[in-house]
Amino acid sequence: MDIVLYLLAIAALIFSVWAQIKVNTTFNRYSRSMTQCGKSAAEVARMILNSAGIADVRIERVGGSLTDHYDPRSNTLRLSDSVYSSSSAAAIGVAAHEAGHAIQHAKGYIPIKIRMALVPAVSFASRFTWVIIIVGFLMLALDSLIGYYVALLGIGLFAVATLFELVTLPCEFNASRRAMEALSASGWYSRQELRGSRKVLTAAALTYVAALAVSLIQLLRLVLSLNRRRR
Repeated sequence: MDIVLYLLAIAALIFSVWAQIKVNTTFNRYSRSMTQCGKSAAEVARMILNSAGIADVRIERVGGSLTDHYDPRSNTLRLSDSVYSSSSAAAIGVAAHEAGHAIQHAKGYIPIKIRMALVPAVSFASRFTWVIIIVGFLMLALDSLIGYYVALLGIGLFAVATLFELVTLPCEFNASRRAMEALSASGWYSRQELRGSRKVLTAAALTYVAALAVSLIQLLRLVLSLNRRRR
């Protein structure tokens, strides 16, 4: 069983690295493919929001590359330097996707509500999970029964983080679907231009699938390791 898990872990890590490379290369490729209508990604995002009856979401520029995100706390859609003013197929795809998240929030999309509810627990888990797990296993090594429950607590926190990644998947796929539907309905883009945007969003989705795969395998390894040590 251990060998199988190690092989799965290696495969998941390779998949994760490949997915990250894929999203970067695909984004770079279609960043050079400018759309004929010439509208910037920020303008496209605003159009999509207005079409959905959403006028209270701010659109701001944020530094970095592929740092685009929608912040529900401040009701702000932030587009990176490489996206905000660009009219490339890659940029409009990313901007439309983030607008899709804003629409999810406005419409009360259930998976994103669950995801938001998990944020406080995930924030705590990201800081303390591994500390708690390591302390628990060290205590187990010293034959302390309390160590089992400490490690179990840490694994429980890791499971919450994994659940967060699981819930993220439908949010991402749904936002991309909304994005492509809105871009297609606008009538501004050719099939080839839409194909480029779709490829960028598909590549980005793979990174979330890879992250979930890595977490699930790691969670299984932790559970099995704790059970063995308890015996």
